[in-house]
Amino acid sequence: MPLIRCAAIARVSCLFLPVASLAQEPAYVGSSACTECHVDAASAWSGSHHALAWTEPSPDTVIADFDGTSFRHDGMSVQFSVDGDQYRAAVKEKDGVTTEYPVHSVVGIAPLQQYLFETEPSRLQSFDVVWDAEKERWYHLYPDQDLPPDDGLHWTGPYKNWNARCAECHATGFEKNYDPNTRTYVSTQAEIGVGCEACHGPGAAHLNWAEGREFVNDSGQLNVFGLTMEFNEGAEATIQQCATCHSRREAFGDGNPLPGTPYHDNYNLALLRPGLYYSDGQILDEVYVYGSFLQSKMYASGVSCTNCHEAHSATLIAESNDVCTQCHSPEVREEFPGLTLALYDDPAHHFHPMDSEGAECKSCHMPEQIYMGVDGRRDHGFRIPRPDLAAETGAPDTCTDCHTDRTPEWAAQTLEAWYPQSVKRGSHFGQVLATARADPGTASDDLAQLVRDTAQPAIIRATALWLLQQNAGQEVRDLAVTQLDDSDPMVRASAVGLLTDADQDEISKMLPLLEDPFRTVRIAAARAMLSARGSQLSRHEQGRLQHALSEWRNSLINRADYPETHLVLGGIALTMRNISAAQKAFEEVTLLDPQNVDAWVMRVRLATATGGSNAGRLLLDRALSVNPDDPSLSAIASDLQ
Repeated sequence: MPLIRCAAIARVSCLFLPVASLAQEPAYVGSSACTECHVDAASAWSGSHHALAWTEPSPDTVIADFDGTSFRHDGMSVQFSVDGDQYRAAVKEKDGVTTEYPVHSVVGIAPLQQYLFETEPSRLQSFDVVWDAEKERWYHLYPDQDLPPDDGLHWTGPYKNWNARCAECHATGFEKNYDPNTRTYVSTQAEIGVGCEACHGPGAAHLNWAEGREFVNDSGQLNVFGLTMEFNEGAEATIQQCATCHSRREAFGDGNPLPGTPYHDNYNLALLRPGLYYSDGQILDEVYVYGSFLQSKMYASGVSCTNCHEAHSATLIAESNDVCTQCHSPEVREEFPGLTLALYDDPAHHFHPMDSEGAECKSCHMPEQIYMGVDGRRDHGFRIPRPDLAAETGAPDTCTDCHTDRTPEWAAQTLEAWYPQSVKRGSHFGQVLATARADPGTASDDLAQLVRDTAQPAIIRATALWLLQQNAGQEVRDLAVTQLDDSDPMVRASAVGLLTDADQDEISKMLPLLEDPFRTVRIAAARAMLSARGSQLSRHEQGRLQHALSEWRNSLINRADYPETHLVLGGIALTMRNISAAQKAFEEVTLLDPQNVDAWVMRVRLATATGGSNAGRLLLDRALSVNPDDPSLSAIASDLQ
C-alpha cells in the first residue's frame, strides 16, 4: 500500500536526476543564547507578536477562558476545560462523535488566539473555534460553511494542517518532514515562535565569533559575523527577508530557508490573480503584504519594511500619521530625494477634521480587509484613491468604506472638486486587468502594452503575461521571447510560462533560463520545456534541463501533502502519456480531499477510457456519494447513461 500511495511521485520522479546535496548548514542555538549580549533587542522581542506566534500552553500564554466554557455551531459543540496548566477541548462533531483533545500549543496573541490539537503523532491541526482577544469570546472562523468531518476543509483536513500550511512562518528552523508513503509527519524545529535566528540565521557560528573563536564556513553562506543574513546590504535584502513569511507564495523547500537567501530562490510569489487580488491590485484574499508592497511607489523609491516597522518589537516606529510624516512633510529626507516636500497632515490635503479617522493617512491610502473574522490587515500598495474606476474595475472604493451611505460616483466628484488640477486620474493598469479577466481575447493588445511598459511594477507586468497565457497566439509568444531577459525574475518566469510546446528556436532562447540565478525561473523553464526532453539538445543542454526538472521534482515532493500537488503530478503524467501514474495521482487527490471535483472528473474519464463505461460509472457513484450536488459530476453522469 505505501508504494501505491506515492506511485505518481515515484513514476514521474524517475524521469529526473537528483540534485546534489549542499554542504552542512549552520546550527541553531535558540533565542535564549542571544539575550545576554543583545539585551535591548531581546527585551523588545520577548513580548512581540513574533515571539508569541507559537507558544506552549500555560497561564502566561493562554488568554482564552477554558474554565468550563462551551461553544456551539452548526451541529457541532465544544466544551473547554482547564486543570492547572492542562487545557482541553471536548469536541462533539456533527456525526455525533466526541473526542477530547489536549491543547498542544497556542498560536498568536491578538486580535485572536488559535489552538492546535495533535490529532495523530506529530500531526497538528488548527482548530476552527478561536478566541476573540478584544471581545473576550469564542467564535468560529468559518460560520457560513457546513463542514462535516469528512470534508477536506474541516479543521482535521489537509487545508487546516499546521505542519503543511502554517508552521514554517510561526517557527524557527522548521522542517516539515512529511512521508508520502505513510502520510505522516515527523516535523522538527529549532524553536517554536519567530525567534532571533528566524531573521538573522542560525547562531552557532555567531557565538563562536562573539567569543573570539574561529567558525567553520564550509557552505560559504556566513558573513564575517558568522550569520547568514546581512541586514546592512540595503532595503531589498531586508524586504525579501520579511517577505519569506509576509507573502502569499508557493514554497519550494521543506521548511524555513536559511535567512539571507534570495526570496525568488525559495518561493514562487502569487501574482495578481482573481480571488487573491482585485483587478486594480488591492488585496482581496489573505495575501499578506509583499505582493501589494511591490506595487507601491514606496517600494520603487527604496523604502524598506524597517522604515516604518520596528524590527524587534514588530510595532510601528511611531504613532498614527507620524509614521508617514517622517517622510511626507515639508522637511528634506536625504535618503529619499525624490519626495515632494509638502504639508500632508493638514485639512488642506485630506479635507477631514484633524485627529479624526478620516484624517489618518491609512484610512485613504491603506484600505483594510478583515480576515479570520476580526483581523484587520492594511493594503501596502499605498495607492491613491480612485473611486472613478470602481465601476470599471470592480474594486472597492476606500472613500465609501467609511462613507457607507454614499456612492463611488459621489466620491469621484468630491475628489475632483478637492483636486481639480490632479494628474492622478489617468489610465490605470486595473482597467486592463479587469477587461482581461472578463474576456482575455479582447485585451491582448492592452496586456502586451502593459508588459512592455517597464515603468509598471514587475508584479503587474508578470500578471499581464500570465493573463496572456489564455490567448497565446504567435504574436504573444514572440512578446514572451522578448521578456526572457527581463531584469525581474517574476517577469522572466511568467514569460516562460507562455512558451510551452516550444519549437526549436524558442527552446534555444529558453535554455539560458535553466541556469537562471533564481529557482522560480529555473523551475518555470523546466515546466515549459518538459516536452523538450527528447528534442535536439546537446548532452550539456540535456543535463541543464534534467537539473532544473529535478529542482521542480524536489519542490513537488516537498508538497506531497498538498492535494494540489497531486493534481500537478497527474497533469505531468498525462503529458508523458503515463496513464497509470496519472490515475494514482488523481486518486491521491481524492484521498486527501474527497471534495476535489476536478480530480474526480479526471479519475472517471480515465477509468472510462481504460476500463469502459461500467468502470467509469462505478467511480462516478463514489464521487457522487461525497459530492452529490456537483454539476460537473452530474454532467458526466448524463454522458455515461
